[in-house]
Amino acid sequence: MMSNETHTAVLAGGGTAGHVNPLLALASELKGRGWNVQAVGTPGGLEEDLVPAAHVPLATVARAPFPRRPNLAAVRFPRDFHRAVREARAILEASEARVAVGFGGYASTPIYVAARRLGIPFVIHEQNVRPGLANRLGARWATAVGLTFPSTPLRATHGTTFVVGLPLRAQIAGLAQSRDRAGERARAAEALGLDASLPTLLVTGGSLGAQKLNEVVAAGAKQLAAAGIQVYHVTGRGKDAPVRVAAQGLPTYHVQDYETRMELAYAAADLVICRSGAGTVAEVSALGLPAIYVPLPIGNGEQALNAQDAVSAGAALVVKNAQFSQATLDTAVNMLGDTSRLHAMAAAGPAVSPVDGAARLADLVESVSEEK
Repeated sequence: MMSNETHTAVLAGGGTAGHVNPLLALASELKGRGWNVQAVGTPGGLEEDLVPAAHVPLATVARAPFPRRPNLAAVRFPRDFHRAVREARAILEASEARVAVGFGGYASTPIYVAARRLGIPFVIHEQNVRPGLANRLGARWATAVGLTFPSTPLRATHGTTFVVGLPLRAQIAGLAQSRDRAGERARAAEALGLDASLPTLLVTGGSLGAQKLNEVVAAGAKQLAAAGIQVYHVTGRGKDAPVRVAAQGLPTYHVQDYETRMELAYAAADLVICRSGAGTVAEVSALGLPAIYVPLPIGNGEQALNAQDAVSAGAALVVKNAQFSQATLDTAVNMLGDTSRLHAMAAAGPAVSPVDGAARLADLVESVSEEK
């Protein structure tokens, strides 16, 4: 256990909600334990809005993406990265950091390098099954690595590695730990204007939406209504109009372009169809919400990998984007009619993603700091 003396942890990450949300969840946990917290991001990232709104101080370092091809950016990289490391060192020294934590992204690598040069222990948290470049580099020197998923092939070269899960947002963690899930479902349904007596399918592609999900589910709107399924469809900003047209005249099909209270949508749902970003998989699994994941078909394939532990545990199904069709909706209808199957899937979820990821990661951070 830490002494009563106040220490500072520097938390680096940003660019996407996948980095910022767990950073803020850890910040909240550490602040509750008496720590000072300093966040570090890069200019223009999502963290510039989310971190100050959470009452966490934010500093930035120069954005220096690692060059992947010989071009002008590659020529500028040594200068930009040296500047970012210099700025990271100044932040660590000014805050008198006892420990640093990186969540990946452009802000993390300079913090890893500067912490190593200053002799400050640092912890890496990796959200995805396929580790990002920043964390692969940092793992060479990290004192400890914390993983969201057991199957992630990242290890601290000279330190220790633990599966800690994902630090969950307070609203999600609170819902996952509630002993009155039936009551939570009823209250969430009322808040969202849903009928709590109907089997409910949540469809979401995240804040940006997912065109394939929107098109297929909207085309099956009448099919779902005829089966007695209530739908809560979060389309993504600016992508709701065609879905509203398809849902016209169907009182059990509810359309929302953006939902700021996803904990309510999760609480009201019996099954979710969604993409499989690391944060989504961790939250859905921790909540014990049965899922049909449709991984994003672009990028490095990390979304398909993120879902595999949940599938192996029996908590979810995966359907490739190209194969997502009306047949998938038939599967969803059958699942919603099979209470015993849904209960078994719900019970399997928390084994994939523990609800206390923030506390587990904070424990790891404190244990590392005591070694200094």
